[in-house]
Amino acid sequence: MASNMISPDYVPSDDEDFMNPNMQEFFRQRLIEWKSDLLRESDQTLQNMQTSSGQEADIGDRASVESERSLELRTRDRERKLITKIDSALRRLESSEFGYCEDTGEPIGVRRLIARPIATMSIEAQERHERMEKTHSGD
Repeated sequence: MASNMISPDYVPSDDEDFMNPNMQEFFRQRLIEWKSDLLRESDQTLQNMQTSSGQEADIGDRASVESERSLELRTRDRERKLITKIDSALRRLESSEFGYCEDTGEPIGVRRLIARPIATMSIEAQERHERMEKTHSGD
């Protein structure tokens, strides 16, 4: 599929047809860029972990390094899950399902997609879903 050339200052709005080719290309580029940034950060983390010796003499230093490493790995795990969601959003773009609520089939809304391009539900459906989870969580 050939990429559409869109103006670098283009921002989707509610005034245009929902998920028109420009809007689709805007979100495609945004998702690809986000994924590239996450992968670059991940590569940097791996390089840093491989170059740090882990042989700090002081037990406090060693504990600090292990704590930082643990936090870094948790962050990377969250980012790995985020990359999976980005890939899923890109597949939805290809199949023309992107931007539509998986619950109601209605458009999610341009502002919500700009804020969270991996969103799969409208705000209303998401809130309903979260209320149901709270109700059924046994709290």
